[in-house]
Amino acid sequence: MKNAAIIPQKIYDLSALQHAVNTWRFLGKKIVFTNGVFDILHRGHIYSLSQAAQEGDILIVGVNADASVKRLNKGPERPINDEQSRATLLASLLMVDAVIIFTEDTPYEVITSLLPDVLVKGGDYRVEQVVGHREVIANGGSVVINPIVEGFSTTGIVQRMRS
Repeated sequence: MKNAAIIPQKIYDLSALQHAVNTWRFLGKKIVFTNGVFDILHRGHIYSLSQAAQEGDILIVGVNADASVKRLNKGPERPINDEQSRATLLASLLMVDAVIIFTEDTPYEVITSLLPDVLVKGGDYRVEQVVGHREVIANGGSVVINPIVEGFSTTGIVQRMRS
């Protein structure tokens, strides 16, 4: 289980992540940020994360904390997997360089603290709807909207399990 110790090192609090981002920037790395609940990791998530990773050198994934998911009204049984489990799964993916759990309803504080070079969101958004888009663009960054993979959603998986 040599690699088991590596995964938690990819899960950061905001202060440690700011330090890491400063180091990566010093090394000339392009920083990409995306976020979501990632409750049941599926093919749509993997596609979206892979596309986001291609936008730069370092992919940071923000994960809604359990309390944040509850406030999103995804359903009384959500999240199915707790925040540490979801963060650990994401951190285990090779394309993901860092994971941060945020407790707010949106990752605004994380985004404005890190000011990534690229902000990526799924295809059900428009640029002007993406939290933090103004600040990232004003800082010289860009916002990318990834296409969604039809037929893959955690809500859909939960509904199929119920039937």
